[in-house]
Amino acid sequence: MTAYDVARRLPSVPELRDHCRALATLDAILSPEWESRYYSFDSTWAEAEEMASMRDGQGDEYSVVFTAAGAYIRGFAHESAMSPYPSERDGIPWPGVLDDVPPAFRPQVEEPAFSDEDDIPAVTVCLWRENTDDRWRHGTVEFPAGSDDPDGADGLFELLADRTPEAYQRWAEDYYEVSVDLAAVRHVYALRPLTAEVVAALNDELEPDDLAEDLAEIGYPQAG
Repeated sequence: MTAYDVARRLPSVPELRDHCRALATLDAILSPEWESRYYSFDSTWAEAEEMASMRDGQGDEYSVVFTAAGAYIRGFAHESAMSPYPSERDGIPWPGVLDDVPPAFRPQVEEPAFSDEDDIPAVTVCLWRENTDDRWRHGTVEFPAGSDDPDGADGLFELLADRTPEAYQRWAEDYYEVSVDLAAVRHVYALRPLTAEVVAALNDELEPDDLAEDLAEIGYPQAG
């Protein structure tokens, strides 16, 4: 799966935003220590912007920035053949990955947080969708031969492409090595206010009040 395939499987921008908030909430429950989390969401990341992010702790990551213009997705797979880091790439992103990004999202392309300390863009895959678009878009990319996941999109966007509660359950049980209650996952995926029962079904060491700060940052709906 490449950016081309992911673009066909992503939902509308509002649906993706809701899904990213659900992923971040589930991770906040399963992994109370922020540093150990895989998915996060910052509803006040910048003025009039929100950001969903993923970091796997091994060097792979993505950012989804929701703006007034739509949404911009940047992914980086550190072992990808399309990484800008090999000496022959000289720190230049793979041709086509960023070339066609429209002006509305150029600030995200140039965002310092999405580059390393040497100003090399940490990107192997990029997608975007403006509010006027009827689908997700990507650059025209000639992918390197010899890889089933040349830009890292398959590994990076697994739970954005497959948004079923069952997919999250399988992933979380493997990653966190715990049993994950499917009904509780469905509750969070529906963005229903958390109850003590739902929280306990996922992590019996937490109470809803323990999550207040995280839920405020994520912008997760709360009762009352």
